[in-house]
Amino acid sequence: MEQKLKIAIQKSGRLSEKSLELLKECGIKLPNGDRKLKTAARNFPIEILFLRDDDIPQYVEQGVADLGFIGENEVWEKDKDVKTIEKLGFASCRLSLAIPKDELYTGLQYFNKKKIATSYPKILSKFFDKQGISVEIEEIGGSVEIATSVGLADAIFDIVSTGSTLIMNGLKEVEILMQSEAVLIANKNLDPQAQLILDKLLFRIKAVRNSSENKYILLNAPNESIPQITSILPGMKAPTILPLAIEGWSSLHSVVKEDEFWDIIDQLKKLGAQGILVCPIEKMVV
Repeated sequence: MEQKLKIAIQKSGRLSEKSLELLKECGIKLPNGDRKLKTAARNFPIEILFLRDDDIPQYVEQGVADLGFIGENEVWEKDKDVKTIEKLGFASCRLSLAIPKDELYTGLQYFNKKKIATSYPKILSKFFDKQGISVEIEEIGGSVEIATSVGLADAIFDIVSTGSTLIMNGLKEVEILMQSEAVLIANKNLDPQAQLILDKLLFRIKAVRNSSENKYILLNAPNESIPQITSILPGMKAPTILPLAIEGWSSLHSVVKEDEFWDIIDQLKKLGAQGILVCPIEKMVV
């Protein structure tokens, strides 16, 4: 029987949908329809286990699942013996301290002897122990943001994406303790066959991520500007340069990082570039 790599994914929510979308972009076909607790890909040797997100690190540590798609915040909080092998670039958030909006914040000493509600007691305890500040931690499973308004705590520590939930609950963010995003974690004792499947999966994930972070750019430019343009657009090795039918002009094809795109476009225009086309890249193997 063919060995399958077992991957744990959150049962529902944004991280779950993004994880499944990534697998789809990797060319992996999963059954449609109602989500069961377990399902297998039709064209790649993986099996998906749909679990609670806070259970995933434990399942991966114990070898029930070989891999897990999970937020870094859960990896830090559960503190299981697993290894993080790839950051995935989605489900970004921050873990922050927040207090009632009308309170005067005077720095970390504000929290001395205060009660803080959170779903991440380990992370919070380690942080304040390191700071030498004594706090009382009230662990709750959900709806952390209402803890101050109902008198359960003086402050909260929770994940924050946009901050709108804090504002709606009369809170203000005062300290960001760490940034988090989705990661791929693995059991530390994968057998050689499982590692081989993982290597193939990682190859596909990296190709998808490279494509999403880069754009393909085509432009026409006067030949005298080519040395300067090639220094701006190195591409994966170097730009492709093709002569145009118009004497003294060439067409350049290259790759540009999306977060550098607008700055580079301004520089290219100053160097005389015309007819600039920017296209998405479906897959990028480097």
